[in-house]
Amino acid sequence: MEAFFISTGIVALAEIGDKTQLLAFVLAAKFRRPVPIVAAIFVATLANHAFAAAIGTWITSLLGPDILRWVLGASFIAMAVWTLVPDKLDEEDTNFARYGVFMTTLIAFFMAEMGDKTQVATVALAARYDSLLAVVAGTTLGMMLANVPAVYLGDRIAHRISLKLVHGIAAVIFAVLGVATLLGVGAGLST
Repeated sequence: MEAFFISTGIVALAEIGDKTQLLAFVLAAKFRRPVPIVAAIFVATLANHAFAAAIGTWITSLLGPDILRWVLGASFIAMAVWTLVPDKLDEEDTNFARYGVFMTTLIAFFMAEMGDKTQVATVALAARYDSLLAVVAGTTLGMMLANVPAVYLGDRIAHRISLKLVHGIAAVIFAVLGVATLLGVGAGLST
């Protein structure tokens, strides 16, 4: 359950103000059809994070425990720093409108998530925890917790959230995970 809860919390916090959440705002404003947008975000996130978690699990099979601990610890600390860097939405992330609401959202969201903070976090979490399903379920739920309100409430909530505070909290959690991993805290819990 630890892998599920940590994955959910970290990704939900990291997603606030992230490029894919900005994309959710844009798609909601453009199409004004929340159900297919939310469904497509779910499918795109599930596919993307399952792939990312599989990579993370594969990495654990390549590296010995000591090297993996250092790589993961450094990765979590790097994620802490990266979380503090604001995201911008690229114009090409929304250029698929000719495919309809669901497919446009699915393609745009999947592509925007490639190499994104939450995808990289999913790789690291899957490498850290020996529970691919719990990590994928947690990161997917975290994405949905951040993006469903963005789709349904949009601008009404966007200006009420302190992105700096939320990103600061996420950065602290990533940093604590990084330091704990480097120190070997909980090493027996993940295997």
